[in-house]
Amino acid sequence: MIDLGGEADSPPLAEAIVDLDAIAHNTRVLAGLTGAELLAVVKADAFGHGFLPVARTALAAGARWLGVTSRTEALALRAAGIDAPVLSWLHGEDEDFAPVVAARIDLSVASTGHLRGVADGAARAGARADVHLKVDTGLSRNGATDGDWPELVRLARRFEVAGRIRVRGVWSHLAGGELAGDPRDTAALRRFGRALAWARAAGLSPDVVHLANSAGLVGLPQAHFDLVRVGIALYGSEPLPDRVAGIRPAMTLRSRVILTKQVPAGAGVSYGHDYTTATGTTLALVPIGYADGIPRATAGQAEVWIGGRRCPIAGRVTMDQIVVDVGDLPVRTGDEVLLFGCGDRGEPTVADWARWAGTNPHEIFTGIGARVARRYLPVRSERHSGRERVNV
Repeated sequence: MIDLGGEADSPPLAEAIVDLDAIAHNTRVLAGLTGAELLAVVKADAFGHGFLPVARTALAAGARWLGVTSRTEALALRAAGIDAPVLSWLHGEDEDFAPVVAARIDLSVASTGHLRGVADGAARAGARADVHLKVDTGLSRNGATDGDWPELVRLARRFEVAGRIRVRGVWSHLAGGELAGDPRDTAALRRFGRALAWARAAGLSPDVVHLANSAGLVGLPQAHFDLVRVGIALYGSEPLPDRVAGIRPAMTLRSRVILTKQVPAGAGVSYGHDYTTATGTTLALVPIGYADGIPRATAGQAEVWIGGRRCPIAGRVTMDQIVVDVGDLPVRTGDEVLLFGCGDRGEPTVADWARWAGTNPHEIFTGIGARVARRYLPVRSERHSGRERVNV
């Protein structure tokens, strides 16, 4: 965590407050929607929330697996003493897989080249690699195509018989993502079923079959299989616009006013004077900008919560600061500015910022910069005989 306030007891200029109790609550709620095991996706520093605190909290609240996209993330979990099953799914064929195999990290495999690389790493590690074969069911991204899948499963079976790998899982990713009943997801289910049949016909017996992401968990129960992977829902953003899962936002992003000034009508604000004051007004300077994750594209739309109401950002978002037109509010230096929160008071939410930026909440969360201090609120619940006491 970087403290931008200078002295040890000075407040930071900007901070992201992560409520671990909300992470625990969301984990329990999501686990209650399925009979499958839950994989908590903690890639990209847990969507900017802090991967070690989130990983420990989710596991204590009932998640059985953790998901990441790189060997660096996976090995960091092991170095921190986390012993739960971890799946890592984005790798080059030429990576050194020996350390991750030795650390008992499950690896996704999407091609024969990747499979040979993992098998070689297993031989160097003197251990058997657990792999999850990934088939492309319509996303045209990672995963073996229908044409390449038979060769991949045959080679996997040969390596399995030789004792170099174990095919622990078969998996894919839904293409629809954000619409309940999306026909692309129905098609993905059919293709996934065919791929799974091919794998079993080749002699493979995967223990963990998985397809559903957060949206699939909430809106496509037939895709749950043995494991569901929850990402954005874990952090409290509803994955489907027409469904309410009962999850709670886990992050509040806030800053504070460091300067106020009175300006007359017609005053241009920030670069280019894209914003001109309509009347005499008070402007508040807030030390957070696009280097901290405030999207520049939101200028002219975005609002913040200050003095008990929403106020517009005046002019362009710059690298380190924004200007807020607070009108006649009696705003003072040091007053809190909420960029986003849970919305209970009327403050903007991460969904508002995603709409203003023309993106999704994932990008807003992961864009919050390293100089924004993170502060963690502990898990308050004592359920499950204290299992949720989390050391962050």
